[in-house]
Amino acid sequence: MAAFVVSPSQLHRVLLLSWLLFAAGALGFLPRHVAAARVGAGSYVTVSAASLAASGTTCDDPGPAIAPRQLINGTSAVLRLAHRHGPCAPSRSSVQPGPPFADVLRADQRRAEYIQRRVSGARGNLKLTASSRPATVPATMGYSIGTLQYVVTVSLGTPGVPQTVELDTGSDVSWVQCKPYAPPACYSQKDPLFDPAGSSTYSAVPCAADACLELEIFGEGCSSSQCRYVVSYGDGSNTTGVYGSDTLTLSPGNTVQPFLFGCGYAQTGLFAGIDGLLALGRQSMSLKSQASSAYGGVFSYCLPPKETSTGYLTLGAPISAAGFATTALLTAWNAPTFYMVMLTGISVGGQAVGGVPTSVFAGGTVVDTGTVVTRLPPTAYAALRSTFRTAMARYGYPSAPPIGILDTCYDFSRYDAVTLPTVALAFGGGATLALEAPGILSSGCLAFAPNAGDGDAAILGNVQQRSVAVRFDGSSVGFMPGAC
Repeated sequence: MAAFVVSPSQLHRVLLLSWLLFAAGALGFLPRHVAAARVGAGSYVTVSAASLAASGTTCDDPGPAIAPRQLINGTSAVLRLAHRHGPCAPSRSSVQPGPPFADVLRADQRRAEYIQRRVSGARGNLKLTASSRPATVPATMGYSIGTLQYVVTVSLGTPGVPQTVELDTGSDVSWVQCKPYAPPACYSQKDPLFDPAGSSTYSAVPCAADACLELEIFGEGCSSSQCRYVVSYGDGSNTTGVYGSDTLTLSPGNTVQPFLFGCGYAQTGLFAGIDGLLALGRQSMSLKSQASSAYGGVFSYCLPPKETSTGYLTLGAPISAAGFATTALLTAWNAPTFYMVMLTGISVGGQAVGGVPTSVFAGGTVVDTGTVVTRLPPTAYAALRSTFRTAMARYGYPSAPPIGILDTCYDFSRYDAVTLPTVALAFGGGATLALEAPGILSSGCLAFAPNAGDGDAAILGNVQQRSVAVRFDGSSVGFMPGAC
């Protein structure tokens, strides 16, 4: 066996350096992702058990949104993004606790099934798509539409009325609740209701306007000489009202005018606490499309890794995708709202998961902020689960009962630190997304679930997107881990 010898002075320097590194991490002088996790040979990561538990009561990032320098320029709009029921949410004292995680997963399953119905039949019919100024908004995690959603605060009208709205990349029509308020058709919310009559820049969309004609494609449009809208979501929630336009202020100096949105007069479902929804889908009615002349159709977001931290939403950015692992943006011919990519493989502990032919991913993968846990084709999920369980078995962690659709759960209550195998997702074109610990486990469970069948669309959920900057530029999707 080989051996090596060090002098007392060398040993002293090594011990001193080790102590300094330990102290730096303990006192928070190292970057958060360095202090929180230790990675060994790219195969395992060790994190504190506390980091996998429920969040605390104090916001770690109380200041304004901060996006990485390479994501913005002088004309970017940056918004602060936060967990809807976490301590970083706007006016936290008025926000009610979120529903139990099991209830969240049930609603999440309904949304996932809805998305898969929308894109069913896309197998073999996915096509490549081809896009300037940026704006950044802070983002926060929440539970609206029954899932772990994220919210930003914008201002609507003149004078501006603050509105805390949920971020959704899977829909195209933005809306807020409006006066006159008429319970039970509406619900209580944090901010003042938007009153169209109180805004000097509001106008109703005429029935003959192109914007109203576009709504008719989706089953709505002119009714009783008013342009009306109806949006139904995957969990059964819906909103109905009048389509109008006004000035939307994203951040100081960054406005969208005119901004088309729904003035909601009748809402049912899981919206309580938020003021409305900010749609970032790919169709012409979405904020992304309406603001394309100012921001070039480019946007990015970083979902916070936990409830006590914040992320950001940025509209507009430099054309360069430097620092991102990029993959081609695909379009499902029968569901063009969704941002789709091609998942090609999964690795656990630095090794590719075997027994998964690429054909099982042929239905593509929807990148969605509204779905909680990632859905995989059954063959891929079974292989991931088996490999993950085998890797975890070496540490002897006791199992815990399943939580809803999550069937691989662990009890870490007796541990100060937990060692996990790394998990990475591979996409077309060679892009790889290495998940951090918050993207592997949720409530102690492997945060993946199977979808209906091999070849059906997979869904990249928001748990796997935590702390990752996700960038969309019209022709590609990019991933940059550790960005918030």
